[in-house]
Amino acid sequence: QLQLVESGGGLVQPGGSLRLSCAASGFTLNYYHVGWFRQAPGKEREGVSCISRSGGSTNYADSVKGRFTISRDNAKNTVYLQMNSLKPEDTAIYYCAAKVTVQAICSMDSYNYWGQGTQVTVSS
Repeated sequence: QLQLVESGGGLVQPGGSLRLSCAASGFTLNYYHVGWFRQAPGKEREGVSCISRSGGSTNYADSVKGRFTISRDNAKNTVYLQMNSLKPEDTAIYYCAAKVTVQAICSMDSYNYWGQGTQVTVSS
């Protein structure tokens, strides 16, 4: 059974940091592009970042550029999202997702497999 499990969320003060993990089971994440998405209460889900199979291509939403960094460790079948300088507006449920594609450059559309999400709350 293909499964993605997010972890690392929690409550953090503004300006703080968190590292989210997305671990895959039942399949090898090496062959998939992976994206991070978030959904705040009352808002639509938005793409935050993505990384290609090899890690050679990454993309970020303008709202997180310079603060968030996506990376992957294929040996551990895991993708990470390092979040620094967190703001209250980063509060949301964060989801990771995976897709198979022939494209070398990652994009934040058409993902097939989704995790259950992890809550991130930025508040003083």
